Amino acid sequence: MHPVSGPKIALVNGPDYREGYANSVQIRPNLWDFLLMFGIATQTAPDAVNIQNFQGVYLSPQQAKALSNLLQDNIRQYESTFGEIHLEQKQGTNGPLQ
Repeated sequence: MHPVSGPKIALVNGPDYREGYANSVQIRPNLWDFLLMFGIATQTAPDAVNIQNFQGVYLSPQQAKALSNLLQDNIRQYESTFGEIHLEQKQGTNGPLQ
């Protein structure tokens, strides 16, 4: 019996492909999809942050879950190599900064 193999996948960057840096990601879910909004957060005063969004990406719920799994796996690998990632806490809140 021959082993079953999956399809051959070729990764090709389209003409609109670009890379960028984001230190802010906001997620807006709805019934049909998830919108990930990537931006740059800049502290403009001790008590004020400006977020300039530059890209929005819609994902199906299935792709969002697959992305979550991939991120978790990659974070585990990163931390096993480089050590635990610590999130900064905002004073007076219980959640991490964006």
